Amino acid sequence: FVWDGQSPDGYTKSLDTCTDNFHMDRTQITANQVVKAGVPILYTYDVMWQESPVAWSSRWDVYLNEDHMVPAQVHWYSITNSILVVLFLSLLVVSILVRNLRKDIAGYNALVDLTDEEKEEEMAESGWKLVHADVFRPPTDHPMLYCVFVGTGVQLAMSTFICIAFSAVGFLSPARRGSLMTAILVFYVLCGILSGYVSSRLFKSFRGRKWQACTLLTATLFPGICFGIFLFFNIFLFFFHSSGSVPFLDVLIVMAMWCCVAVPIVFLGAYFGYKADSIEYPTVTSTIARAIPESSGIFDPRVAMVFSGMVPFCAAYVELFFIMSSLWMDQFYYVFGFTFIVYLILVITCAEIAVLACYYQLCAENHRWWWFSFFCSGSTAMYMFVYSVFWFKSLEASKLIMTYMLYFGYMFLISFAMFLVTGMIGTMSCFFFTRKIFGSIKID
Repeated sequence: FVWDGQSPDGYTKSLDTCTDNFHMDRTQITANQVVKAGVPILYTYDVMWQESPVAWSSRWDVYLNEDHMVPAQVHWYSITNSILVVLFLSLLVVSILVRNLRKDIAGYNALVDLTDEEKEEEMAESGWKLVHADVFRPPTDHPMLYCVFVGTGVQLAMSTFICIAFSAVGFLSPARRGSLMTAILVFYVLCGILSGYVSSRLFKSFRGRKWQACTLLTATLFPGICFGIFLFFNIFLFFFHSSGSVPFLDVLIVMAMWCCVAVPIVFLGAYFGYKADSIEYPTVTSTIARAIPESSGIFDPRVAMVFSGMVPFCAAYVELFFIMSSLWMDQFYYVFGFTFIVYLILVITCAEIAVLACYYQLCAENHRWWWFSFFCSGSTAMYMFVYSVFWFKSLEASKLIMTYMLYFGYMFLISFAMFLVTGMIGTMSCFFFTRKIFGSIKID
């Protein structure tokens, strides 16, 4: 009997190669499958339906617990290690910044109350107060791009925080396939109003004039890079006849969501940002910029920017291993409670290391802290990408060039998103830090 795939007899006729109502074992095989040209190969399988006493809502507990794969103690060791890093940094910030700043502010304010003769007897001023007329000077290099990066970082950080929090409390259940990806897209689009507001408000404080270009870049730069790389890979996968290629209709739906929903929401946020009052700084910026003395050793800004990202990466790299295994090794990862804790630890470490580095640069009379603070915490993404290069060996992937393109292309996008998020955290932390300390001193 040869079934054509349409005849109703194919659904009722019993197969000679299978048994009825019980599983077949090796002792019931009467003849071997002949493998030669012109002879069809038969593929059959048995399915036995059995009622399970486990409720549908609890059937994913085996994956949620992950005790059969990785003991929970591994995650707790990782979090304990991260918490120790945070405590060490916090103690360092308290012992260095709070003590030194309190002494500096008291000394600067006491110096203002002295007479001119007494001031001449005092030692010349030194430290971060000398740059009070330049500390809030807009960045000289690419101020618009800076605002776009900060605004996009806010959008990514908030959407990531909301998705992880919802997953941790169980709103995004693994029983609903695709719910996490849908939530990421929806929350990312909705958080575009924050992106437009922050970038426009910051650009306004820089006295920028091309606010339309700034808002358009905020709405299109990062999504455009992601969509361009995704479309490039999707075309290749389509010509390779891969099942991983996305249908053309789905691509159009994502493009329509981006152009018709995401971009207008960013412009809406930018409208409120430009209508809001300009950010007020505690000091007046001088007309001529102050010369920056040369720095060497650990006070060199380039050295600080490269090595500052090592601390936040060390606080999160263990959990990053499990996330990478889930992304590229088809392993289940639904311990979002641990992820939420590690995410908060990452935010705290990025903020503390950026503030600490910014303080030492201000003490070295370097007032160009805008890009410096962004790259200090943003360099965490560099360590993440380097880690992904070494981790690629554990995949034992095929030698096809497409495999390398897909892995390193998407890891570049993930690292770039990490760069924007961590860089924004460092920028906002240093922004509030500098406003606080310069607002606490008396300026002549």
